[in-house]
Amino acid sequence: MVKLEEVLDEEFTRTQDAPIDDENDWDTDSTDSDNDSEISLAPDESLYERIAALQDIVPASTRRKISNTVSTTTSWVKSGLLFGGKSLWVISTTTLLLGVPWALAYSEEQQMVEMEREMKMQQSASEILGPGTSAQPAQARPAL
Repeated sequence: MVKLEEVLDEEFTRTQDAPIDDENDWDTDSTDSDNDSEISLAPDESLYERIAALQDIVPASTRRKISNTVSTTTSWVKSGLLFGGKSLWVISTTTLLLGVPWALAYSEEQQMVEMEREMKMQQSASEILGPGTSAQPAQARPAL
């Protein structure tokens, strides 16, 4: 049979040191330091190490939820950007391969329609002027 024995930690039984009664230790109104508002890092501790030490404050379940949310969001954004890029490539190449030749053919067709319209106008003008006359103005005769 196993017998359990409770062992007390020495830190819990030790008494806390009282502050020194020196008045200068508790002076908060001194203006000796110019960098009162700045947080100074210890020379052997970096900012990353300080931020990494903050993980003990946030519970593991909350950290896991935050991590899952961030990873899900980044995967959705990455998938959306990949899909958008591929779609843009398909649309632009389709436009170049199909749209540009169609636009050229359409403009050529418009030019042909315009030429036919001009020919019909010339024919109608020649019919109005009469069968023996041409649409060109007659040359002036020299004066005597």
